[in-house]
Amino acid sequence: MSKCLLNNLSEMQDAQPAMLAAKQLLAHAMAPVYRVINGLLVVTVFMVVGLWLSGNGTNAGAFDLARILVPDEARHIVWSNGFSMLDQYKSANEGSSLSASNSDIASVIYHKSTSASAGLASAKKQTVALLMPSVAQVQVKSISHLADRIPTSKIDPQALDSNLMGSIQNQRAVADFYEKKYSLDRAKIEEYVSSTILIAKEVNIDPVLLLAVISVESNFNPNTKSHAGAEGLMQVMTSVHREKYALYGGTQEAIKPEVNIRVGAYILKYLIATAGSLRNGLKFYVGAANAEDDGGYADKVMAERNRLIGLCQTRSTNRLTLNGKDLRS
Repeated sequence: MSKCLLNNLSEMQDAQPAMLAAKQLLAHAMAPVYRVINGLLVVTVFMVVGLWLSGNGTNAGAFDLARILVPDEARHIVWSNGFSMLDQYKSANEGSSLSASNSDIASVIYHKSTSASAGLASAKKQTVALLMPSVAQVQVKSISHLADRIPTSKIDPQALDSNLMGSIQNQRAVADFYEKKYSLDRAKIEEYVSSTILIAKEVNIDPVLLLAVISVESNFNPNTKSHAGAEGLMQVMTSVHREKYALYGGTQEAIKPEVNIRVGAYILKYLIATAGSLRNGLKFYVGAANAEDDGGYADKVMAERNRLIGLCQTRSTNRLTLNGKDLRS
């Protein structure tokens, strides 16, 4: 009996080196396969993270997979915490360029909401110098969660921020222009100009364009109402856009400038992206999408826009300085 056990033990000891050699051979043979699998996993992770971070609001194709795997709000937090230092640096440089004569005009922190989630109050902060900073204290919901769904790549470059209204001098020049043109109360025109600039940042559209549309649509009279039912500074069709006004408590809020400009700015941006160009977007905005022409509406807005651009550019190039400080005429 013991002899049989010894023989079996001897056979097992002889088989162990063979098994180890087989395992090593198998591991060596499978090493390239493992490397390929690991490489594919790494590439997949990078692709998913890349799509997630670059999600452009199209809700199409591979972007859906990225949004399903990780919430969209988290992407905004990553951008905010990981890359906002560049924005802060840029904002600091822009702020330092403001003239000493305007030091009494405060900068405001603009909070760009990503969603209605209470846990994420803001995802992006930028310093915006306003002629009337108090407009930033008005408690009103952001519409950026809708505007951000429109890819910037679909927006006519003419409708994107020209950065002309970032200058307090230019804001003052535009306020002067409209105060005289429409015999407006100075405080009111400064309020409308400042609100438009703040909302343009929120929606990511050129404030010069919005000011031109407001001028043509309502002459800066928030109580204007057309026979067709368009109301407010941007003459938004209240009955057509009830669901957008629902965000702000209903259509009874339609004439409030801070609400009307937000809704109108979003609609205009959406129509520009849909129509493929700024002019066609304006044609859609005035309700002439299916007509041969828009009755000269786009020409009027573009002419007003160009007038404001010329006014701001002239103001910038003709600025007088003394010892590095701006002089007001």
